[in-house]
Amino acid sequence: MNAQANPTLAVRPMLPGEGRLLAEIFRSSITELTGEDYTEMQQEAWAAAAEDEAAFAKRLGDQLTIVATLGGAPVGFGTLETDDKIGFLYVHPAVAGQGVGAVLADALEKVAGGRGVASLKVDASDTASGFFARRGYVPQQRNSVRCGDEWLANTTMHKPLGGKETAQ
Repeated sequence: MNAQANPTLAVRPMLPGEGRLLAEIFRSSITELTGEDYTEMQQEAWAAAAEDEAAFAKRLGDQLTIVATLGGAPVGFGTLETDDKIGFLYVHPAVAGQGVGAVLADALEKVAGGRGVASLKVDASDTASGFFARRGYVPQQRNSVRCGDEWLANTTMHKPLGGKETAQ
């Protein structure tokens, strides 16, 4: 008799060939989860960053990219753009609010802390700023970012990790 486990949430590195799927998660997350904070035109301009899926995959490949899976299927991803900055953190709308973002953020914070980073920063969208604030990130400044023909607001937020800054 074979026992089958319930689908479990896990994280792993991005695999070659996943760029298209992660671009889809990126676009779906923006178009379905940010409507209370951004106009449809802003959402379209933001999501357009993944229109060229090969370029988007290369961008993710150039960063440390981790993928959250549920039952083995990718449901979200996050990146460290630099050792001390989260670049992307996106969750598929079908699993929003189920802890996927927290698992990704935990993993990114652990990697950054393991690299000796004293604090981690993120340019959080208005939609995500509450999520990051609940995790201990503190707003530092408001930003306006040009995306195509649109301007999008976000907030740079920092969280101390307890690591040590390494002298250069």
